[in-house]
This record gives sequence, C-alpha cells and structure tokens, in this order.
Amino acid sequence: MPEEPRAGSEELVLAFLAEAGDAFVSGEAISDKLGLSRAAVWKHVEALRGQGYRIDAVPARGYRLVTIPDRLGPLELRPLLNTHDLGQVVHWYEEVASTNDVAKRLAEDGAAHGEVVVAETQTAGRGRRGRSWSSPPGRNLYLSAVLRPDLPPARAPELTLLASVALCQAVRHAGVPASIKWPNDLVAGGGRKLAGVLLEMAAEPDQLQWVVLGVGVNVNARPEDFPEDVRPLATSVAIERGEPVPRALFAAAALSTLEEWLDRHAEEGFGPVRDAWRSMSDTLGREVRVRIAGGSDVEGVAEDVDEGGALLVRVGGAVERVLAGDVEALRPR
Repeated sequence: MPEEPRAGSEELVLAFLAEAGDAFVSGEAISDKLGLSRAAVWKHVEALRGQGYRIDAVPARGYRLVTIPDRLGPLELRPLLNTHDLGQVVHWYEEVASTNDVAKRLAEDGAAHGEVVVAETQTAGRGRRGRSWSSPPGRNLYLSAVLRPDLPPARAPELTLLASVALCQAVRHAGVPASIKWPNDLVAGGGRKLAGVLLEMAAEPDQLQWVVLGVGVNVNARPEDFPEDVRPLATSVAIERGEPVPRALFAAAALSTLEEWLDRHAEEGFGPVRDAWRSMSDTLGREVRVRIAGGSDVEGVAEDVDEGGALLVRVGGAVERVLAGDVEALRPR
C-alpha cells in the first residue's frame, strides 16, 4: 500500500528526536516545543514504534531515538532534507512495477515540481533502451522525480547528463570514486555499473510539460542480489566501500545535490553541467565502440560532448556526432 505524504505531529516528533541524537528528550520538552499534550506525544511515540522505530523511554529522562527502520518513506527522508522542492512530497511504496510509471501518472494528474516516488522494490524496473533493472527489495534506491523545467523539448537531454553529474557527486561523497559512462551510467570498480538514469517526458512543440527523472542506484546490493549474468558487470556503493550505507541519508544527499544542479542549470545553462560531466567522465579520451540500435557501430576516440550532450567520436580524420548508443571501451585505462 502506498504511504502518502504527511507533515503532521508524528513527523515532527520524529524530527525532534532525531535532532537530539543520542540524548534523551523529556516528554515535557517535546510537548512545549510542538504544542502537544503529553498523552499525544506518547501516542505518536507508540505509533512510530509500530512502524519499526526503536525509541527508548526512561522515567524522569524522557525519550531517545535509538534506531530507524531501513526504509525510504517520508518519515525517514523529510527530516534529513534541506531541499526547497525535491522530496518535499514523497509517495512511498513497498512495491511497484516501476517508479517512473507511477510518477508519470502523477505528472499527468498535475503533480507539482519536485514530487518524488520511492519504492522499496520494483517488479518491472527498467533502464535505458527498454532494458530491465534489477530491483532487490530493501537494498537500493529506486526513485523518480517529477520536474517541470522551463525548457524546450530539444534541451531535455541536458537533464540526463545533469542527473548523472549529481548522482556521481553524491556517490563520491559516500566514499566511492565513481565516474560517468556516456551518457548517464555511473561506473566503479573497474567499469562495473553502479547506477543509471531514465528520463521520460511530455511536451508541447516549444515547451516541456513535465519530465520524469528516474534513478536507480545500487546502494547496498550484495553480489548475490544481482542476476547471475549481471553479477560480473554490476557493483554497489556498499561493495565498493566494504560496508553498508544508510539509505535514507544517501537518498537525501542525492536529492539535495540534484536540486543544487537543477537550480544552477536554470540560472547558468548547460555550460557548468557539461564541464562537471567532462571532469567525471569515464568515456572521454578513450578508444570506444558505440553500438547504435538499427545503425552501424561507430569506432574511434571519444573526444567530447557537445552543447546538446551528444558524444563526439573521432573516426579517422572526421568527427561523428552520436546521439544515442551503448559505449564499450576497447582498452582498459
């Protein structure tokens, strides 16, 4: 069942306890701060315990938040966010076919810029070019954001590179030296896939109506969580770090970083995004083969990305502009 967004007293009690860290907070202090009766505070604490939060209660000392469930609902995410739009409304699901499909329905029904859909697992998650995306439950980040940028449709591809930059930055902050494989896959550990981006949209001839930006990040997946044929090609933040990552903290950091880049893109255009993408690229400067669906492979040296996000590949004395395809590095770094 979906858990719809709420910003009521229960969430405020949780946020108050979270801010206190390891310290006890008296029921009286919570009552005074939030304008609740002591009985109401106790009721909200019991409700939080019922949802998996471990909250100690000691007479004359008060309450202390000990552990939170490894879940990505609004109660877990909202207290950690410092965004103005992204994630302020969270639609959380235990299971969906695809977070992008849910987000597209919400966008068509008028969802506001910044609303996000998060699921603990997907039964039909998908990546670029219609490929399936492995979505083991409770391990990773499966998130789709509804965006309403003031852009013409021709500039929508900029947002996929922007998202890859934001995710790469978040993963690096988590201690993993990730890089970006053109156009928007994150790789680590010798080129194994760590994350991907899927953008879908609706548009008028000269204006985007909405964009749904879907991200899948292998956060705490273990090798045995991947299908056997994918196992040699995939990795996770936890595998690369050698220890698990608090998923709610990672998700909040990713949303904050994404919003920072969206704001900068709106103010300064694609230039800063392109520069950051270049600095994080795993593709530029390498001899590559680009497999193009329905077309001939392009083989040469990946030189740059242009103003539209296309990959520029030098083939002999000419430069070919590649709009879409799968990149394969022909030689290791």
